[in-house]
Amino acid sequence: MSTELRTDPYAVLRIADFRLFILSRFCVTLAIQIQAMIVLWQVYELTHDPLMQGLIGLAEAIPSIIVSLYAGHLADIRPRKKIILVAITTLVLCSVALYYFTTNAGGFILSYGVYPIYAVIFVSGVARGFMSPATFSFMPQLVPRELYRNAISWNSTFWEVASIGGPPLGGLIYSLMGITSAYTLDAALMISGLLLLAMVTNKPLPPAAVTDTQGTGEKIREGLRFVFGNKLILSAITLDLFAVLFGGAIALLPNFADIVLHVGATGLGFLRAAPGVGAVLMAIYITHRPIRKHMGRILLLCVGGFGLCMILFALSTNFWISFFLLTMSGMFDCVSVIIRGTLLQTLTPEHMKGRVSAVNNIFIGSSNEIGAFESGSMARLLGVVPSVIFGGAMTLITVASVAWKSKSLRKLQNLE
Repeated sequence: MSTELRTDPYAVLRIADFRLFILSRFCVTLAIQIQAMIVLWQVYELTHDPLMQGLIGLAEAIPSIIVSLYAGHLADIRPRKKIILVAITTLVLCSVALYYFTTNAGGFILSYGVYPIYAVIFVSGVARGFMSPATFSFMPQLVPRELYRNAISWNSTFWEVASIGGPPLGGLIYSLMGITSAYTLDAALMISGLLLLAMVTNKPLPPAAVTDTQGTGEKIREGLRFVFGNKLILSAITLDLFAVLFGGAIALLPNFADIVLHVGATGLGFLRAAPGVGAVLMAIYITHRPIRKHMGRILLLCVGGFGLCMILFALSTNFWISFFLLTMSGMFDCVSVIIRGTLLQTLTPEHMKGRVSAVNNIFIGSSNEIGAFESGSMARLLGVVPSVIFGGAMTLITVASVAWKSKSLRKLQNLE
């Protein structure tokens, strides 16, 4: 591949299948963000209990963790596109179920309180547990290895744009047109994502074939040994695990929006979108000016910056200051996501990408939901503001510990 193509920030967008892939992921992510916003506010209105809000994340994380290792194994031995299609189809059915719960015909179901909602979120957690490793390992089959970093940057950009648009769009429609209309949009976007992915025509090399010499259990253990034996990957995953587990305040944003900042559902949507605003700005910047040196040091500083933003956010009583701090947290987090993604895609052999992604999903993907539960639990014990300060402080402690113990990460320059 020519140097000109490698340095072209738009090179990967010239590949038709990759365009369909990221547009599909954009629609599905936008739908997930809208749904998360609606469910979070719906449960808040029904319960006004931070623990019940935190349980939303736990209801999704538990099934995702349970299936992740097998899902990663499956992504390494079965066509990844088919796995993603089945997972998105399941998410479509979950969106339709949530819509049904809001209609007169489904009204009797909510006589059981919020538990039918948790049941649907549980099923969606299973689907996302299978979708995550398949999606991670499918993307590099659509682009040349030389364009991995470019693909990761654009993939992150589209994901963050969806993260920006989803919460305020969901909050706005919820406020102006009602919850049923919001869930209708959620389902329509899921279906659009399904159709776009079905249009991907590329015939990638099949994943590694199943052999008689290694059973499923041994293949899963092989993936675990690879992750825990690679100091760079393990350090990067550990950083993000504890940063997301302790440092996030997303599950408690309804409390801040209502009690601290007094901005209601519409303001909540913008607060939910703020990290995405920062992340997409940073993703666009990195797409045009990739990180080419001091990757390890930058990763440590950015995770530390994320934790500091969370502490300052907890202390803020002004909406615009809070929005700015959440925006900055998104900028720091985006750098972490791109560096970690580059490490995983570059250092992981093709035949193990599904399993390694599954381990990453357990550490990072599910830690978002478990972090939501942790936030809700700590908020009940300490109060909303102290719990977020505590989480930010724990993030800073984690950064200091990893920086002290992982010399290889501290010294990491570049992967090219």
